[in-house]
Amino acid sequence: MSSSHKHDFISVENFSFFYGEKQALYDINMKVPEHQVTALIGPSGCGKSTLLRNMNRLNDLIEGTRHQGDIILNGSSLYDPLVNVISLRKRVGMVFQKYNPFAKSIYENVVFSLRVSGRNQRALLDDVVEESLRNAALWDEVKDRLHDSAFGLSGGQQQRLCIARAIANQPEILLMDEPCAALDPLATLKIEELIQDLKKQFTIVIVTHNMAQATRCSDKTAFMYLGKLIEFDDTKTIFTHPKEKQTEQYITGSFG
Repeated sequence: MSSSHKHDFISVENFSFFYGEKQALYDINMKVPEHQVTALIGPSGCGKSTLLRNMNRLNDLIEGTRHQGDIILNGSSLYDPLVNVISLRKRVGMVFQKYNPFAKSIYENVVFSLRVSGRNQRALLDDVVEESLRNAALWDEVKDRLHDSAFGLSGGQQQRLCIARAIANQPEILLMDEPCAALDPLATLKIEELIQDLKKQFTIVIVTHNMAQATRCSDKTAFMYLGKLIEFDDTKTIFTHPKEKQTEQYITGSFG
C-alpha cells in the first residue's frame, strides 16, 4: 500500500486530450487528494469519463488519440516512456457503469488478476477472495456459494463483485465510472456506503450524474462543462457556495 502521509495523489497538469481532430479536454488542472473521494460531475459529454479513463490510460486503446500536458500519479508521470501500462492498471483499479463480471464463478472473478500474474497458491487466493469480498461488503451474502456462477447474483451484488475484483490487486487508486447508474436505489445506497469505507484504503475518483450522490459520498467535487474544468473544491463548498455562475446553474437545475 501507499505510504500514509497525505498528499496530492493524482495531479492533472495542463492536460488536454484529443480524439483525432476533436478536442475533448481543455487544459485541465486539478489535484486529487489521497484517501478521499473526488467526484466528477457535469452534463453528458462534458469530458468526465474521458478524464477518468486517462487516469489509467484506458483511452490509449482508442485509435488516434493524443494528449498534451501530464498526469502525475504519486510523483511519477503516467506517460513516462518507462511506464508499463499493464502494471499501471494494477495500481489503478476500475469499476464501470454496467457491472461486467466474467462468465466464471464468484471466486474466479475475484482472483482473476492474481491468476493472470501467476499467483496460484490456494491459501493466498482463498485469503484474497475473503478479504476482497469483505471489503466489498459481499462476503456474508456469497460465502456459501463462491463456486457458483457470478451471473446468479443480483445487479447490485454483481457490481460489488466487480469492486471486489478491482481491489483484489490492492491498487492505490479506484476509478468508478457511474458505478450506480444501472442499479436500483437500495443497491445504490449499499455502494455509496461501501465507497465511504473503501476510501480508508484507496484514493477514489468517481464520475456521477447524480448530484445527491456526489454530496453524499464525495469529499471533493469537480464540475466540468464542454471539456473544461469550471470549478474544483470541497464538495460542501461546491454545493452551497459555488464561485462560478455555471456551477450554480448546474447544481440548482437551471442549467442550459
